[in-house]
Amino acid sequence: MGDYLLICRAPSDPRASRLFTDLRARASAEGYVVTPINAHAWLGVRGPCPPKRVDIGGWVLIGDVFDRRSPRLPYVDPQDQWAFERKLVARVWGRYAGVLFGPKDQPAAFIRDPSGALECVAWTHCGLTVACSAADDWLVRCLRPRWRIDYARVAEALHSLVAGTGALLLDGPHALEPGTVQPTPLTVPPIAVWTPRQIAMQSLDPPPAAQAEVSIRSAVDEAVSRLSNLAGPLAAEVSGGLDSSIVAAALAKVALEPVSLWINAYGATPESDERSYVEILGDALGFKPYCTPHAVGPLTSDWLTALAGGFRPGLNALDHPQNLRWASLLHDHGAKAVMTGKGGDSILFQAATTDVFTDQWLAHGWRALAWPDLTELAAANELSVWSMVRTARRYEPGKPDPLLRDHPILAPLDRQPPPHPWLRDLEGFGPAKCFHIAGVADSISHHNPSSLTQAVDVRHPLCAQPVVEACLALPTAQLSVGGRDRGLARRAFRNRLPTAIVDRRTKGEMTRIYGRMVSENLDTLRPWLADGRLASCGIIDRERVLTELSPEVLIWRGQHAAVLTAAAFEGWVRLWERRLT
Repeated sequence: MGDYLLICRAPSDPRASRLFTDLRARASAEGYVVTPINAHAWLGVRGPCPPKRVDIGGWVLIGDVFDRRSPRLPYVDPQDQWAFERKLVARVWGRYAGVLFGPKDQPAAFIRDPSGALECVAWTHCGLTVACSAADDWLVRCLRPRWRIDYARVAEALHSLVAGTGALLLDGPHALEPGTVQPTPLTVPPIAVWTPRQIAMQSLDPPPAAQAEVSIRSAVDEAVSRLSNLAGPLAAEVSGGLDSSIVAAALAKVALEPVSLWINAYGATPESDERSYVEILGDALGFKPYCTPHAVGPLTSDWLTALAGGFRPGLNALDHPQNLRWASLLHDHGAKAVMTGKGGDSILFQAATTDVFTDQWLAHGWRALAWPDLTELAAANELSVWSMVRTARRYEPGKPDPLLRDHPILAPLDRQPPPHPWLRDLEGFGPAKCFHIAGVADSISHHNPSSLTQAVDVRHPLCAQPVVEACLALPTAQLSVGGRDRGLARRAFRNRLPTAIVDRRTKGEMTRIYGRMVSENLDTLRPWLADGRLASCGIIDRERVLTELSPEVLIWRGQHAAVLTAAAFEGWVRLWERRLT
């Protein structure tokens, strides 16, 4: 989409007034289109599709805002101060943040939409209140805020497998969680007006199977329809897998304008080359794909530092050569936006493991043995039914998997990190549903900045609120019907997709591609980590870096993602230390 910068000033404060004016001029010089909101606030927007302003019920919403086709309004206490906001996030969806002004044109609260598609970070400084989606270097250097890196939080985030949201690694600014309202002053605790747990409670009383199929199909169509009809010629990523194929089929059905480019990137290994499935999909939907090799390039310290300028480590930007390649291709073909199938693995629920049976066991006890998909799930996981029963009986509700990364280069933590805000109070759910909710939290990372998002509007309909809510409201047994990963999605879209894609048992894999990225760049990665700030702070183990980052050990151990994640965190710490000194 793009980024926004909101600056509000206190009245009758000469210093704040001067800074307010100076920042407005500087923002314009840096490419923001600046407009006044009131006498004490201005809004700057920029990007391939700059965020729009929408006024609703006193709120100034920034971004894309759509009315829900069939809103399901929650019950709210009439005395609840935030009753309107709870209904607002049920009545509209989109990619937005917002501000509510109170007396004397001063900000009374901020809001972030439940999908988390647009970051919202706020802080106060010298009579100003600032809210923005991007950590612009010029802004930080102009204001020189008294922020500090929280190195303990850096260590915890490096271990966490759910790092797309949650507390920032900086002490000072306040990051709103998706679905929350942050009153002012910013020291007041935020109010959650939407959580995955609230929606997932509906899964405890599931609808009939046919209704579940209609629900998920309608939600995907709604998300694809509204996002595809935003401004600009649209391209679509087609990987050959189920998720992007579902999005492609929805585009063919509901998009008002034809897709200008169907693009596929194929890898250099057999499992990463899915062109045969893309061609089958193209024949069925009536398009000719543009297939291009997945771009690779040498990993340099400049590249790793360039990924690190955001409020969070640049994990969404690690495929830098590929992002640059696609940005160039899309520009050459005149596309201003690209639609993807990212997030489908988590939202549509790929994890058809024995935990799904444990969910059934917790809900139905011994009657779970009559579940029609029991033997299919056992066979898919190469387990006996009685092994799954034994696992289910041993499960302790309220103690879900902490979802921590384990790699020898990571120094042990002094204590287990606190759970992500969305992973608290899940005692009423089984392990598969807890994992599903964790996947929803993790999917927000797909919206984080990269060199591709700077060039075009990257849209992820499967991460949109209608799809997220439709899937959260269903039990994992329904989502994995037939004992299959994304089983319900397969059934819901069977009539739109080729059988070869719906019934496909294999999945495209880029693991070896990213493994090569690590193994072929050890001369850069080894000193980057061993002699870097994470090692100096004891967050990673320098000696283990030197022994683990060798071709022989990497072939045996794998876990290349942990190495790349550590490299991204290292770049983030180095850049922010320079910014804050």
